[in-house]
Amino acid sequence: MKRGFLLAAMVVVAAILVTSVALLLLEWRARETHQPSMTTIGGPFSLTDQDGKKVTDADYAGQWKLVFFGFTSCPEVCPTTLSRISLTLKALGPLGDKLHPLFITVDPERDTPEAMKSYVEAFDKRITGLTGTPAEIEAVAKAYRAFYQKVPQGNDYTMDHSTLIYVMRPDGQFETMLRYDDTPAEMAEKLKPLLEQG
Repeated sequence: MKRGFLLAAMVVVAAILVTSVALLLLEWRARETHQPSMTTIGGPFSLTDQDGKKVTDADYAGQWKLVFFGFTSCPEVCPTTLSRISLTLKALGPLGDKLHPLFITVDPERDTPEAMKSYVEAFDKRITGLTGTPAEIEAVAKAYRAFYQKVPQGNDYTMDHSTLIYVMRPDGQFETMLRYDDTPAEMAEKLKPLLEQG
């Protein structure tokens, strides 16, 4: 009887350990691949838009949003992603007007409102560029579980950052993510049923 109880207890302890290790591995993988972990994504923010106006998340309430983190000196990922977002808006037709893309810089030292304005308008006037103080950018990146870091490059620097596009519902809650390598057709296919909901 005691032996059976001991065996059962050992099985329960082993199951708990396996589950704990699995969860830790998932969190470790999320950090290593710069993917968001299974926690709340998004939240309040206070930033400055491309016209120099202070804005908060409340200014975009009631709209479907695409939130993407990058920087204007980005050599490949950012221009490619913004170009794909622009093509996605066009592919969606009138539904594209229900979608508000927000491009948030991870390089506030160089990305002034003026720099953001000229950059995003080269892709699509429906894309809003947002910048802020280093503390404000750190706070919004943390809320979205977005990774970024400064990387020295000779006498200059570049930025390493996550490449996911966050799809946020009109109520401000996280819906899903789009990948950097999704084509405009794939993005439009994923977004269309969401936008048709209203």
